[in-house]
Amino acid sequence: MSTHQVGSDTTVLADCLEVPGIGFVPVNAFVLHAREPVVVDTGLGLPDRDFLAALAGAVDPADVRWIWLTHPDRDHTGGLFALLEAAPRARVVSTFLGVGIMSTEHPLPQDRVFLLNPGQSLDVGDRTLHAFRPPLYDNPATVGFFDDRTGTCFSSDCFGAPLPTADLATCDDVSDVGAEDLKAAQLLWASVDSPWAQVADRDAFLATADPLRSADPRTIFSTHLPPASGLTPRFLDTLTAVPGLTPFTDPDQAALEQMLAAFAPGPR
Repeated sequence: MSTHQVGSDTTVLADCLEVPGIGFVPVNAFVLHAREPVVVDTGLGLPDRDFLAALAGAVDPADVRWIWLTHPDRDHTGGLFALLEAAPRARVVSTFLGVGIMSTEHPLPQDRVFLLNPGQSLDVGDRTLHAFRPPLYDNPATVGFFDDRTGTCFSSDCFGAPLPTADLATCDDVSDVGAEDLKAAQLLWASVDSPWAQVADRDAFLATADPLRSADPRTIFSTHLPPASGLTPRFLDTLTAVPGLTPFTDPDQAALEQMLAAFAPGPR
């Protein structure tokens, strides 16, 4: 996991996972350096990751006041309970459904929870965070937000893309990736992560992008994409190609065995 700052207000905690046959999927968390510091998602819970140690390079965990979970999938909650212990004043921003999903494994203390729905807002001292439902998502508890001070958007899984190398997946800005390559990767991600969108009514689906179009954020921070500055119009155009996408077909057992055979050591 590496860290880098975007502007004066946001630190990216960049990580990635290699998915055989697809590429390297970015897995980011963020620190929003508001008057009441906000951690957005908490990374992977794999044994070789130490989210709290990486976070401490950006902010003293004890100072964190809010932990905004864009949704409760495991690639967003890896460091949650370690952070709750290290940040005694922090509350977890989620939905009723999101808290319920997390509580099937490890119940959240109710005095540490703040329930917030799309369309509602959170005052974090020097700015207001406006919650919205991103156009693409893989979990019904997903809630992203707009930061009204910096003109940035935190989009959760929306606009994610697998990239060909770990260096690209954790780079400082996605402009390092060619425009057509990025669009193709984003559409692949949409077909994998949000398969329901392929059968959605086109007009109804595209209307879900209205909050993004109205906000016109200068920078989009996605959990599964390097930071994207000045690309909102391009990303909105990419969304128009999502309805009717060819569904992604998962590798089956024969494909898995073929991949495993490729990893087998050759003769000495």
